[in-house]
Amino acid sequence: MLLQQKIKKILAPIVQDSLGISITEDELVIQRTKEEFEGDYTLVLFGLIKKHKLNPALMGTTIGTAACEQQGDLFKSYNLLKGFLNFSLQEKCLLDFLSTTYSNTQFGKAAENTKRVMVEYSSPNTNKPLHLGHLRNIFLGWSIAELLKERGYSVTKSCVVNDRGIHICKSMIAWQLFANGSTPASVGQKGDHFVGNFYVKFNEAYKAQVEEGVACGLTKEQAEKEAPIMKATQQLLQDWEAGNQEVVDLWDRMNQWVYEGFNETYLKIGADFDKTYYESKTYLLGKKFVEQGLADGIFFKKEDGGIWIDLTPEGLDEKLVLRKDGTSVYITQDLGLAEQKFQEYQYEQSIYVIADEQNYHMKVLQLILQKLSKPYANGIYHLSYGMVELPSGRMKSREGTVVDADDLIAEMIEAARTKTEELGKVKDFNPNELHKLYHTLALGALKFYLLRVDPKKKMIFNPQESIDFQGFTGPFIQYTYARIQSILRKESPTATHSIENKLKKEEKELLISLEQFPAVLDQAVMEHNPSVVALYVFTIAKLFNSFYTQHAIINAPTIATRQLRLRLASLTANVIHRSMSLLGIEVPNRM
Repeated sequence: MLLQQKIKKILAPIVQDSLGISITEDELVIQRTKEEFEGDYTLVLFGLIKKHKLNPALMGTTIGTAACEQQGDLFKSYNLLKGFLNFSLQEKCLLDFLSTTYSNTQFGKAAENTKRVMVEYSSPNTNKPLHLGHLRNIFLGWSIAELLKERGYSVTKSCVVNDRGIHICKSMIAWQLFANGSTPASVGQKGDHFVGNFYVKFNEAYKAQVEEGVACGLTKEQAEKEAPIMKATQQLLQDWEAGNQEVVDLWDRMNQWVYEGFNETYLKIGADFDKTYYESKTYLLGKKFVEQGLADGIFFKKEDGGIWIDLTPEGLDEKLVLRKDGTSVYITQDLGLAEQKFQEYQYEQSIYVIADEQNYHMKVLQLILQKLSKPYANGIYHLSYGMVELPSGRMKSREGTVVDADDLIAEMIEAARTKTEELGKVKDFNPNELHKLYHTLALGALKFYLLRVDPKKKMIFNPQESIDFQGFTGPFIQYTYARIQSILRKESPTATHSIENKLKKEEKELLISLEQFPAVLDQAVMEHNPSVVALYVFTIAKLFNSFYTQHAIINAPTIATRQLRLRLASLTANVIHRSMSLLGIEVPNRM
């Protein structure tokens, strides 16, 4: 049991008996004592004061005195500051925790439970390569899935590939017009980059044709509709939906090029999926929902034949669910896919990692499923996240101004090489070890920087800042881990030796923070927020470095002190390793 939970459990009957009031454990608020005050854990009294109309000073003194008298093995002393009752713990309980945990590489892992969760992330379009925005999505989704697994949930990672629609046909028509039969292999280029270039070429040609139409006297709207390349693209989409074999073959061929490119990038960044869905195979699935909803009066048909749902009572508006020509819209596809996922995996929660631009869409999806009385409707959860921007502003795919994921990773690896060589501590590394180290540092910097920000917030990505070996960065934490491993290679803690029974201030602060690891994981899962773990592991790294700066480990004054600090170093290394792995980040043994 965590100390925070143990303290709450112990204090509940003490509060009840000493004050003569009826309370439950859930009414007690226990938190870490703020750094500027004396104490380790704090009982917040304000709620009890308000509910029971008791004198704050008398209440705090009564509880504190009773707790120290009845539970002297746990509580060493207390002090009262207004509505905060601060307890200092006996060092023995902390040392017992250290002795039973320092070698436990699974510390913090929860027992398995029966709850099934699906996490959907990535969801790329096959008209362009993965970019910086995708990376934030992927890292968030992957980390949330791993955190859920760590807390015992049965997790399925899924991806929906948007492989149909007008945007796909734009790349296809541009390839027909401008490629001269070239392929990724013939030009020596990754398939997703190759196809993405033709998406940009389409928009360049389309823009030129619109300008030409306007010069000939058309309005801009007319010119956009009449542009020959757009008309050809629309015809290509109609031919695809009609099953024209030549068009379908080209669509399949170009998508395969993209999938090969995607898979290469996924492998590079350590992303994986248990199930991949394709829009081309799921976009018709929701039609039966619309037909049933129409029969049940949940949907209604307008004069032009389009089928809609009225969500104005819920504060939204009317939403189209099926076009007048009977073709699906995005919400139709999502309705069908939600049902298919539930039938296949019987999930209790389905997490959609989608940018905040789709907040409205996700509200509509859940509302419709609720109105259709789907048993999984309330389990829909939108992990909404803010967009990633550059110091120069927002990225635009059609203008070719996005930061390509592969190019960014290559830039990060080069930055890692430069920074590492500046430190001059890897002269004994062979070329393969250096290659591995640079890749580990680059991906660690990239992932940590994108995950350290609360998902709900927009963020600006600065590559050079992310690779810094000092400050709130992945490399700083990786370096701390490597530093600890260097110590432990010289000597490991052993269970046969007794340890010092007194803790220095820095040792105690670090140890109490390490004990909080499982609670931090619970918070991250509850909030669907990996940045909680990122901030925590950064704090642990800072605390260890502060402790190590002031207190020798290998050259400690006594064997008992050395063994205490070796155990503390070992537990710190385990917590750093576990925390970073849950963010998808490797930690090197040497740097």
